[in-house]
Amino acid sequence: MAKNKDSIANIITVALSLCLVAAIAVSAIAVGLKPKREANKELDRAKNILAAAGLYEQGKTANSEIDSLFEQFEIRLVDLREGKLLTPSEAEAIGIDPATYEQRKAAKDPAMSRSLDTSEDLASISRQADYSVVYLLKEGNDVDRIVIPIHGYGLWSTLYGYIALESDMNTISGITFYEHSETAGLGGEVDNPAWKAGWEGKELFDSNGNVALSVIKGSADPNSPNAKYQIDGLSGASLTSRGVQNLVQFWMGEAGFGPILKELKG
Repeated sequence: MAKNKDSIANIITVALSLCLVAAIAVSAIAVGLKPKREANKELDRAKNILAAAGLYEQGKTANSEIDSLFEQFEIRLVDLREGKLLTPSEAEAIGIDPATYEQRKAAKDPAMSRSLDTSEDLASISRQADYSVVYLLKEGNDVDRIVIPIHGYGLWSTLYGYIALESDMNTISGITFYEHSETAGLGGEVDNPAWKAGWEGKELFDSNGNVALSVIKGSADPNSPNAKYQIDGLSGASLTSRGVQNLVQFWMGEAGFGPILKELKG
């Protein structure tokens, strides 16, 4: 007797076979594209670090130049628990390669991070990795600029970016955010080149060494004595603006990179 092609068993068998073939095909494509995705991820990271340092300009800097520009940076590991910039040999001794270290992944590992108390978690990140990295651009033996990874919660999402400081470890040379889910046209304006340009030349610390930078509501008055510490707020996005202020104050403070900046300045 001929098999009934329209039977429930036959339909299920065909459907499962198609699902299996599709799953294998998707998996094969994903595996095949993984090296390209990783390469694009590294390229994007380098672009953002260069942009924060003022070495990359969208539409003008060719992708072929990025590798050689990025090679100018020395990548160093930072012990955030001790507030110490580690030497390459110290990083090697604890088994961490600064060039491949993933701070975001480490922050989820209780063995490589710490839980933050509400009172100290200004950036609303819950956990802080024990180690981070910084990118040093040198002239001879002197640090000309430093690029620091930053992240913290805005209105809808965690914003990830970089902030660059000049050789005085106080004057901002640039800032960039490469990942977030803030509202387009409002909090999403953290990507706006005009807004980011307003950070250039601002100062982080007051004369007492305290983090003084703030993202204010409205526009900063250039005649105000505090103008050098003030960033124009994002119109209609007060919570995102506050989130950006909080994450900068956290990472530039004593729980973040503050001690390392003092060390490099000294």
